[in-house]
Amino acid sequence: MERVRELLNAGVLVPSADRESPFEPADINRIRLAEALVASGITTSDLRLAVDEGRLSFGFIGDLFPEPVDYMPDTSFGEFAAAHGISMELIQQVHERLGLPHPESDAPIRTDEAEYMPLAVLSLGAGLSDAGLTRFSRVMGENLRRLAEAQVHFFTSEVTDRMMEAGVAPLQAWERSAAMGNQMRSLFRELLLWVYERHQETYILDQVIEHLEDVLRGRRPRERTRARDQTIAFLDLSGFTTLTEERGDEAAAELAATLADLVQTASRAYAGAPVKLLGDGVMFHFPEPGPAVQCSLELVRRAPEEGLPPAHVGVNVGPVVFRDGDFFGRTVNVAARVADRAGPHQVLVTEEVVRGTPEGVARFRAIGPVELKGVSTPLSLHLAESQFS
Repeated sequence: MERVRELLNAGVLVPSADRESPFEPADINRIRLAEALVASGITTSDLRLAVDEGRLSFGFIGDLFPEPVDYMPDTSFGEFAAAHGISMELIQQVHERLGLPHPESDAPIRTDEAEYMPLAVLSLGAGLSDAGLTRFSRVMGENLRRLAEAQVHFFTSEVTDRMMEAGVAPLQAWERSAAMGNQMRSLFRELLLWVYERHQETYILDQVIEHLEDVLRGRRPRERTRARDQTIAFLDLSGFTTLTEERGDEAAAELAATLADLVQTASRAYAGAPVKLLGDGVMFHFPEPGPAVQCSLELVRRAPEEGLPPAHVGVNVGPVVFRDGDFFGRTVNVAARVADRAGPHQVLVTEEVVRGTPEGVARFRAIGPVELKGVSTPLSLHLAESQFS
């Protein structure tokens, strides 16, 4: 109680006469935040001064975190694990794979972890491949972590920071944005689930159609890890590093976002899809080489129109292994090296791409055998040009 009174005097806690109790659950989070600040060397007198001067308030914490993290009473991770017949090593393994903080056996366990941990452990013991579960868990954890980080960064930069740039005092900006964020959080949760289910529906249908085609044509089911021919393209922006130094990191980030939008839109029109963004470049894939060449020619043409530096593309086709949302294999490595060799506004392709592209899609001009870094033998490359140029 003495510590609570100190935090009351410091302005961390502000009791309300309008409620049955002077305090609310969010006050637990205010106390935890204040204790973290004190542990970093800030005194309660510093807190009181900042509150009195109107520079600081803990009120908006109630909008950001209206409910405190709930812990199981008098129960540690180790005790929970022992009571449920789960090894502590397995619990730590689950956290690590999902990218969550590594729990110690004597740490208190959250009630949400106590609810979901048996489910995670059950999936590990369901007879599924440990290697497959490891890959899937890491992909899920990493992508959800990046999504959460991107969401918070977006809201801070586009709402809170913009308020302060418009002249709103920092404290007021945080209070207003926290209230807005509290209203939007449930909407974002619903949006996230909807987008996920739409993507999941697409990929499930793809797998069902592939299975039905196999059955109707009398083919054996394909092994998921078997290498299959795909067309891989890499697009890079020429002079991106120099431009970044001239215009700054914010401009570079805007250009990277413009590039991502351009590739997403263009590749979809040709039945392709981006695989991953590489800052000043993109890796994308297509089932067939013809549409890949058409899309690549459109991209190098449109890049300057979108305010981007000149683009260059390398395209290759061959067997690849698809795993965890990415493509692997020599075909991918060669495509990246071909892109490195291409000059501004150029689309360079391998001999295999030329042979697999239907007549009339593009013109190809042979540039002879070329030695590429990391490739043991010279490759016959061709410069792709539009039929209408």
